[in-house]
Amino acid sequence: MASGLLPEPGRLLLAEPYLLNPDFWRTVILLCDHNEKGSFGLVLNRKLKLTLGDVIPDLSFFVAPLHYGGPVQPDTLHYLHRAEDNNAIKESILLYDQVRWGGDFDDLCQKLHRYEILPNDIRFFVGYSGWDENQLKNEISENSWIVADSTNEDIFAEKPSKLWHEVLRSMGGIYASIANFPEHPMLN
Repeated sequence: MASGLLPEPGRLLLAEPYLLNPDFWRTVILLCDHNEKGSFGLVLNRKLKLTLGDVIPDLSFFVAPLHYGGPVQPDTLHYLHRAEDNNAIKESILLYDQVRWGGDFDDLCQKLHRYEILPNDIRFFVGYSGWDENQLKNEISENSWIVADSTNEDIFAEKPSKLWHEVLRSMGGIYASIANFPEHPMLN
């Protein structure tokens, strides 16, 4: 099921339909960093029943849900935002097309207080998904992951729970068929 695309920052990883690990079952992960030492990504399609204010009370005025970023370091906060260069969070890393990862937390707080960043333009994550050197390469060669291009709509989707199906359908061909695989084939 290899898509022919190589993993790189700004691309998506879609879990193959029968990857049974509950941390990654039918996940869509945005790769934020990928190099010879390893890879770092954030799960886009697992919204939690927590808000930013639940973990940082000083920011409770800014109503934004938290997302599950992955099983590594679940006590850490990460964020993706979209902004023009002149309004980006200081020290954030441009992934592509105004989509940025991380940045200076104090600058983030100031921008949130001034509503320079709106809830539709930022996503907050607890934890992250990480791979050691060559681990992701091996998992892709074992067909555990499908690499896909991403869009702003993928990252800032209103209904992230549908993202796995939507991205596969948009890829067409065999991938559109994979989107229709049953969740529990043993029950069919």
